[in-house]
Amino acid sequence: MKVIVIGGCGYVGSQLVIDLLNKGYKVKVIDSFWFGNFLKKHKNLIVIKKDIRKLKITDFKGYQTVFHLANVANDPAVELNQSMSFEINVLATKQILELCISAKIKKFIFSSSGSVYGIKKQKKVTENLSLIPISIYNKTKMIAERVILSYKEYINVIIIRPATVCGISSRMRLDVSVNLLTTQALKNSKIQVLGGKQIRPNIHIKDLSSLFIFLFENQKIKFGIFNAGFENISIFNLAKKIQKKIKTKIIIKKSNDNRSYRLDSSKIIKLGFKPKYDVNKAIDELIEYNKYGKLKNNLNCYNVKWMIKNKIK
Repeated sequence: MKVIVIGGCGYVGSQLVIDLLNKGYKVKVIDSFWFGNFLKKHKNLIVIKKDIRKLKITDFKGYQTVFHLANVANDPAVELNQSMSFEINVLATKQILELCISAKIKKFIFSSSGSVYGIKKQKKVTENLSLIPISIYNKTKMIAERVILSYKEYINVIIIRPATVCGISSRMRLDVSVNLLTTQALKNSKIQVLGGKQIRPNIHIKDLSSLFIFLFENQKIKFGIFNAGFENISIFNLAKKIQKKIKTKIIIKKSNDNRSYRLDSSKIIKLGFKPKYDVNKAIDELIEYNKYGKLKNNLNCYNVKWMIKNKIK
């Protein structure tokens, strides 16, 4: 089967592409290469450098499924250029979906965000709760979801709301909580925690990739919204987990970031999905990569810093 991964050169996309290829699928990646292309050549892989705002029906013809992972990711990055972020996260998603329908794509799988719920006090934040986004990034994801759902009569659509992702990828990110704090401990022997009481859900990158494929391969699932987060941990307790593995000092400072929410992913577990990795595994991977000199603390591992330096627009 032939599939397309839009944003396949990104942090999660790079892992998804590897896993799809390992399962024997023919994969076409469409990506702007904002942060580079770290995918290795493969006989079943086609990589196209293209702005997703400029795609055409010919980019989709002959394929059966589209994974849409491309977006301006996280709150600070979206704030750099709000109009561009809406173009990419919302308008381009609408255009892509219409092209998919015209090209007779069977299934459209979209990567949203668990942050669309906003601040929730409930211990079980299920897919049935209201969406109250508190940032521009959250709003772009919520609006994109609603646009996608308006086309569900014409194409099978699946929306995944991931937690904060952690773990190793060929296109590494060191600006997400587990990776960021572990890198601080490894490089500086100290972790700076802002606030600390905020609860954040987490998911290992390999589990998220596996979930995308699980929903793609399950022919019975033609529509649905699914949370994807299996560990709800406070930022302080996350730092303590790292401290158990790396000799480091924890420094707590005040924070104006009051985002605090959990995710309940019972819905996907009941369908048979079983996560295999966790935060501890991600920390161990980062330690091992650092030990062998493979954990490169490059500027393109930090979305905002890289986008500012390269004046991405």
